[in-house]
Amino acid sequence: MGSKTISSDKYAGNQIKVSCTRCAGITNHEIMKSVEETGWEELGPDYEVHWGATNQIIRCGGCDTVSFRVLSSNSEEVGPDMETIEHEQLFPSRSEGRKPLDDDHLLPSNLERIYRETISALNNKQPVLTGIGIRAIIETVSKEKNATGGNLVSKINDLVAKGVLTREGADILHKLRILGNNAAHEVKAHKPTELNLAIDVVEHLLQAVYILPFHAGRTFK
Repeated sequence: MGSKTISSDKYAGNQIKVSCTRCAGITNHEIMKSVEETGWEELGPDYEVHWGATNQIIRCGGCDTVSFRVLSSNSEEVGPDMETIEHEQLFPSRSEGRKPLDDDHLLPSNLERIYRETISALNNKQPVLTGIGIRAIIETVSKEKNATGGNLVSKINDLVAKGVLTREGADILHKLRILGNNAAHEVKAHKPTELNLAIDVVEHLLQAVYILPFHAGRTFK
């Protein structure tokens, strides 16, 4: 036995502070739409559990990114002063950390997706997935630039022959390739400092190959 009540837009228009997926920090968000649910269930004689949930579509005031937020609580979870404990979930999930490149939308769509997933793995303290993502970025750049060769070693070297990379850049990518191999095949979790440095190098690669040529092409026509 129990009941449920649904209402809408009780909190629409309110301003809240939550972490943004794009700004990578706490920013002001507007609640654009909200649906509130409350209810109770009878679990036994004279024993009821009351619960509530608020589902919100929110928009960042800094970058206009739209995401989803859920606040939930129930009468079984209370604090030391008997205050209701409220749980917050954000979709997509996020944590504060490294901010993606501002112009990553200039990357090919599949490369942008892999890059953003790699940044997300780094921020969520998933070192193995971050290492695998770094290798996937290198492989995707090689494929997108039509690098030839039977393995990633020869493809990276072919990027040098095509003028996409300098020899020094290729040497660095070979080190990152090994890092990615260790993550993929040996499930090795590299240190955050190593992964952040590797991401630094990857971002320089993405800027040099895609972002800077785009801006230069528009500026120096």
